[in-house]
Amino acid sequence: MDPVQITIIAISFILTLLLVVLGVQVWYIFKEIRTSLVKVNSMLDDAKKVTSTVGDSVSGMAGIASGIRAALSVFKVFKKKDKDEEEYD
Repeated sequence: MDPVQITIIAISFILTLLLVVLGVQVWYIFKEIRTSLVKVNSMLDDAKKVTSTVGDSVSGMAGIASGIRAALSVFKVFKKKDKDEEEYD
């Protein structure tokens, strides 16, 4: 065999080995990316639950506040009626 042929075969073998090793490494990188994306997805789901819970609490508090305002306006109407009745007496 010629030294050129031996060199080409050796380089082909080394390049093939390097490509296989790189392919395996890329496979592990994709596997880690998938695991990370699954974790991020679960974190986003948890954040969605938390924000919906906070939103429900805020809307509940807004309902309570509007109820208190309505009650206070009713008391104001009764106070005005009492004052009006005292003025006519």
